[in-house]
Amino acid sequence: MNSPGDTSRRDFLAAGLGLPALEPGGLRYRTLGKTGLKVTTLGMGCVLITDPSVVARAADLGINHFDTARDYQGSNSERTIGPALKSRRKRLVIGTKTGAETTKGVLADLELSLRELQTDYLDILYIPGKKKASEITGEVLEAHRIAKQQGKIRFTAVSTHAGHAEVIGAVLRNPAIDVLQTSYNFTMEKQIEGLIDAAAKKGLGVIAIKVMAGGYRPGGRRREGVMPAALKWVLRNPNVHSTAVSMADMEQLEENLRAVPEPFTQRDRQLLAGQLERIQPLYCRMCGRCEGSCPKGLPVEDMLRCLTYAEGYGQFAYGRENFRMLPAAARKVRCGDCAVCPVDCPYGIQISARLSRAQEIFA
Repeated sequence: MNSPGDTSRRDFLAAGLGLPALEPGGLRYRTLGKTGLKVTTLGMGCVLITDPSVVARAADLGINHFDTARDYQGSNSERTIGPALKSRRKRLVIGTKTGAETTKGVLADLELSLRELQTDYLDILYIPGKKKASEITGEVLEAHRIAKQQGKIRFTAVSTHAGHAEVIGAVLRNPAIDVLQTSYNFTMEKQIEGLIDAAAKKGLGVIAIKVMAGGYRPGGRRREGVMPAALKWVLRNPNVHSTAVSMADMEQLEENLRAVPEPFTQRDRQLLAGQLERIQPLYCRMCGRCEGSCPKGLPVEDMLRCLTYAEGYGQFAYGRENFRMLPAAARKVRCGDCAVCPVDCPYGIQISARLSRAQEIFA
């Protein structure tokens, strides 16, 4: 049996193109599962936003789904986008995240978010970044129940970057959860397609993240057409109702808007096949296979994600910010001190070299 790392350009090109489920021309809407919310398939992820005019422009051009979090940009994201969206609030779908793990903590963070976003309710509140079913706790869900009862949130969501089968399985079994936000891009194993299909059939709203597969610019060069192709690849799946695509400037916003109504073509598939080859040794799919294999306890996936922010998206400060949120013991480890690295990536990432790079630029 071939390993995941055996994915080749030939195999990728041989896969079926799939027909786009978009109507011709302009932004398109899909219904976010049983929530009934009508959302644009292109949603704006505000993780890297520092310029509120980009957010305002996105809303003026018709994007109605905006995704942020309490801790994005050192807790400045909500403060940045709130004033830009305030006058347009009634026609928008806004979601935010809090990593608080107690009922009291979640509710306190919610109050802060409402003030920063200058709104009296949220459409979606996320339980973010879950890797295991056990991390979706009753205490956090109780906070969501209270907030719904108070009219401060409309729907509960869980987001996941890793452990997809376990986390999505738990979401499917929990009637208190309305929306699933999951990483989904052209580099991932086919298993994710079935999980997304099951979620949509269950009535969950499905929002895709990590759409651009790290945004990598191998060799420092941006390859024309690759990022629009990655977006079109995701939107060709009708079970994905919206996306949260990071768009930090007007150029990225306009490029993505142009891509939305276009069909996914053989040319797009060729571009992504080439990109897959280039990022194979760089991009962490967060498949979970390396978890627990570092004898010094390094959180390999989290460290690689920090490196992706810096090198893939060109956001060094945000990568360093996330690195500094790792446990102090992990930040002190140096991979160069180990004679041999036992961590093996099925996709061929040279783990020791990549972690050493993260330690070099962030620590």
